[in-house]
Amino acid sequence: MSRWFRQPHKPAWLMGVLNCTPDSFSDGNIDNLEAHILRAKEMIAQGADMIDVGGESTRPNAMPVSLEEELSRVLPVVKALTALSIPVSIDTMKAEVMLQATQAGATLVNDVSALTHDEKSLQVVAKTGADVCLMHMKGNPQTMQDNPIYDDVLTEVMCFFEQRIEACLSAGIAKSAIVLDPGIGFGKRLEDNLRLIVNVATIKDAFHMPVLLGASRKSFLGLITGSKVRQRETETAVASAIGIFCGADMIRVHDCSTHHQTTLVASQLLDAKQHVNEVCHAV
Repeated sequence: MSRWFRQPHKPAWLMGVLNCTPDSFSDGNIDNLEAHILRAKEMIAQGADMIDVGGESTRPNAMPVSLEEELSRVLPVVKALTALSIPVSIDTMKAEVMLQATQAGATLVNDVSALTHDEKSLQVVAKTGADVCLMHMKGNPQTMQDNPIYDDVLTEVMCFFEQRIEACLSAGIAKSAIVLDPGIGFGKRLEDNLRLIVNVATIKDAFHMPVLLGASRKSFLGLITGSKVRQRETETAVASAIGIFCGADMIRVHDCSTHHQTTLVASQLLDAKQHVNEVCHAV
């Protein structure tokens, strides 16, 4: 059984975003190791369970960076954080970055391409024994928001997961190592994002795997309320709380202080709901 399932009477996992990039849509431009360490320690103090370190922006229209540049951005940070016993995931699409980051102590590979971008990724994850988060994305960061269209977004995302899970299992990756991310904001329209959030349980129940939800500060929230990127914490809290109430095991956020509280409240509400259901079934 995956360790990433939220346990009853425990809050959902909280993953804090640490973008080691100059061009991320929300919180890039931290450009020195000491600042990254300070920010990571702050997020842990605010309740984060893990720090997600990324060195290549995946915002809409973001341009790729070289392997050497990405390694230079993330590897010193991963080494420094793991030396402090801070749990780290590595947000990358490159197999060599996955390899070196996990060798440096990262325990989860978070790949927005679900191990499709680099043909060596499946083998690297299987060899290292790292856990892996498979995310659905329509297209790539350069094209994903160019008029994405679905006949049925939930069906398409679940079919994609079915294919990627099979590829992982065939490569020797353990079922218990896999986390699923429906890819909120990655090649999705407003209505697609909303449908995926309220159907987290459908995805989770279909595959019996934990689900990560990353709605933090995404543009669909701004479409609803008109808020600018850094003013979307209330919207993020609502979307994340509903996602947890619908079964999400982990949320990925920028503001860990606010959303630690989100995980506490939403998780207890879900426990209360499940308790009521158990009592009703027992009667």
